[in-house]
Amino acid sequence: MAKKHPSLTFTERLDLIKQVGEEIITEPELITLLKEKPHPIAYDGFEPSGKIHIAQGILRAITINKLIKAGIEFKMFVADWHAWANNKMGGDLEKIQTVGKYFIEVWKACGLDTEKVKFIWASDILNNREYWKKVLAVSRQTTLNRILRTTQIMGRGEKDTLQASQIIYPCMQAADIFHLQVDICQLGMDQRKVNILARELASSLGYKKPLAIHHHMLMGLGEPVKSDDPIEKAISMKMSKSKPDSAIFMTDTKEDIARKIKKAYCPEKQTTDNPILEYCKYIIFEKFSSFNIERPEKYGGNLQFSSYQELELSFANGELHPLDLKTSVINYIDLILIPVREYFANNKEAKRLKELVEKYEITR
Repeated sequence: MAKKHPSLTFTERLDLIKQVGEEIITEPELITLLKEKPHPIAYDGFEPSGKIHIAQGILRAITINKLIKAGIEFKMFVADWHAWANNKMGGDLEKIQTVGKYFIEVWKACGLDTEKVKFIWASDILNNREYWKKVLAVSRQTTLNRILRTTQIMGRGEKDTLQASQIIYPCMQAADIFHLQVDICQLGMDQRKVNILARELASSLGYKKPLAIHHHMLMGLGEPVKSDDPIEKAISMKMSKSKPDSAIFMTDTKEDIARKIKKAYCPEKQTTDNPILEYCKYIIFEKFSSFNIERPEKYGGNLQFSSYQELELSFANGELHPLDLKTSVINYIDLILIPVREYFANNKEAKRLKELVEKYEITR
């Protein structure tokens, strides 16, 4: 059982959770839950689908570790059958399950407190009659049009040609929430619609209404797509495995990191929709107490920032050039990933899984 840190006050616990939640539905419900239940249960789910990038690896570890520190018990749901229904890895369930094992090894390597996370495989609960009863109950309480509007949770659009299995998927994900008996759905903003569906259906189906804590989705390295819809924008901007140079992967070499970041979108003085600044805010300053820029005296000399806010202000004022920022980000991201590369070089089973996954063709 996850225990809150003995030195943390209620306010400090709440602050940690709020650091994770870009959106909390709802904060008053969260406050009540923390007061009534010392160790609420949260879950996140993932489709095993190819190589794992830095948002799924480092950022997810940072997020879950904060929740564990706040006294929350965490369940990680390995959605292997969901990935199969979504035609990931060409619909090869054995490959999907290999990728799931690989993901877990990555989290071990990058500092996720895996001893305090309970990993639950979809394939272990899908032979349960009560689970499928929940799936059917969800499907009976909603409409096909409503389900189609949730397809973004699978990385699909309403206009995409969908297989019948992909229509079942959102009903399964809502049922997962009830079957796992969680208090909190802690997933990315792209999963918002199905979490709202579960909240709306909970009472009529006889289940407690889950809270939703949606974490930030790290931008891809390319130029962002403009959209007035914040959720659609977040989805369009997130890292994509189908565009390998839009993301840093967890076992990338320093040369890979440098190549991708050097050509990344980073307009001078622009602090919004800037993926390089996002790396600084959500990853580097979570791992390091300061951020150093090394540059010749003729370009202003070295700089040191003790907070992201200081860095952002310097960049906005034009005191820090994108090229110098990128050079330092390359070095810091490499430092973060060195232990991961070493883990996969030295752990025989992890290395075997990595080599298998790298041979698989990535499918959307």
